[in-house]
Amino acid sequence: MALSNGGGDPSHAERPDRRGPVVHKYGGSSLATLKQVRAVAQRVAAARRTGRDVVVVVSARGNTTDRLLRLTESVGAPPAGRETDQLLATGESASAALLAMALHRTGVRAVSLVGAQTGILATGAHGRGVIVAVDTEAIGEVLAQGAVAVVAGFQGLTARRDVITLGRGGSDTTAVAVAAELGAAHCEIYTDVDGVFTADPRLLPAASVLPVVDVDVMAEMSFAGAKVMHARAVELAALRGVDIHVKHSARPGSGTVIAAREETKADMLESPTTVTGVVLDADVARVTLRFGAGDADAATDVFAFLARESLSVDMAALSDESTGVNIGITLHTDDVQPLRDYLARRPGPPGRRMESDEGITKLSLVGTGLLSRPDSTARMLRCLKSAAIAPSSVSTSQMRISVTVPDDDAVRAARVLHDEFGLAALNAGSGFTAPVPA
Repeated sequence: MALSNGGGDPSHAERPDRRGPVVHKYGGSSLATLKQVRAVAQRVAAARRTGRDVVVVVSARGNTTDRLLRLTESVGAPPAGRETDQLLATGESASAALLAMALHRTGVRAVSLVGAQTGILATGAHGRGVIVAVDTEAIGEVLAQGAVAVVAGFQGLTARRDVITLGRGGSDTTAVAVAAELGAAHCEIYTDVDGVFTADPRLLPAASVLPVVDVDVMAEMSFAGAKVMHARAVELAALRGVDIHVKHSARPGSGTVIAAREETKADMLESPTTVTGVVLDADVARVTLRFGAGDADAATDVFAFLARESLSVDMAALSDESTGVNIGITLHTDDVQPLRDYLARRPGPPGRRMESDEGITKLSLVGTGLLSRPDSTARMLRCLKSAAIAPSSVSTSQMRISVTVPDDDAVRAARVLHDEFGLAALNAGSGFTAPVPA
């Protein structure tokens, strides 16, 4: 079934019984050592012994992906491309096979599915693939045999039968896509943090775990730079009505429920504040493009290129003056050079210029109804000014207020805003009890 974001009724009135299988996803940090692999196998085996079908999606172990990327650099390969994806996909494939072996040792049957066997069909540029469909036939056959299906995440197959990877965190998207297609009510994401926090706890120790987050708010947090969940995974969960439970792999506890199903949202109490979290993204650059007068197609061509290459942009500003066209955007630092290369080969009138500032961090307040309460923006800017922090490139929406600040001021800016909006106390009065998995 197609999983693209266009068309269809997200409520899926004809969705099958949402009890479905148990779907777990384990990140690389949860599988880094053999002791951890054995612990994951024990947890998965316990889930299987309840009589439920179990599907497990895995990432590459530890820093395997980074190590493989260094190998590509050592032979002078481009950072993204067919052969790079072929190599990177082996990390998840190895994890799947190893976990299946560990499950065998517990007495639980398991079958690893990698590459074309996963049934994940994707399109787009290498290194940034987008899932368009999931063929669950192979997974269904494994489950019908009473075995656990261990699926290699992060990878799909193109129409040309080439392996394509889904970008950093893509295993999250694999897990949500599989859960949706198999009719599961929720997907359990096991990672190295206790859930979704009001800010990055490694930078702000006062940050608190949110027992529940609305899926739309989580999508904004992920796009703004929160590393706990892949942005496209959250978007897909919203589209298909799949709750996501984020838990620590070593101490599962209650964690965070990312609420996508209406049944789950009905149990939520209205938040006492419009702001849910503060998010920092240091991996961005502010790019300014200047085109000469008469280059009428400049903006259209640039944004068409960015869309074609699946390069996400944010905080865009466009000015069309008699002297020329100016475009300002923020984008990932890794995407600056591809844009520069495109401009170098783009035909058109002379006089174009590109300026890039990579010494900035995108700082975002995320929540609900922010435009309905314009004092949130004023309060944010006033707070930063009081701290002698000069923001720039302000962008606002109902769910996010973003500014760019100098890298050196970013953590301090996040701390003062976290205090200003009282986010450390958010989890104390949520009034929400996470549902017990069926």
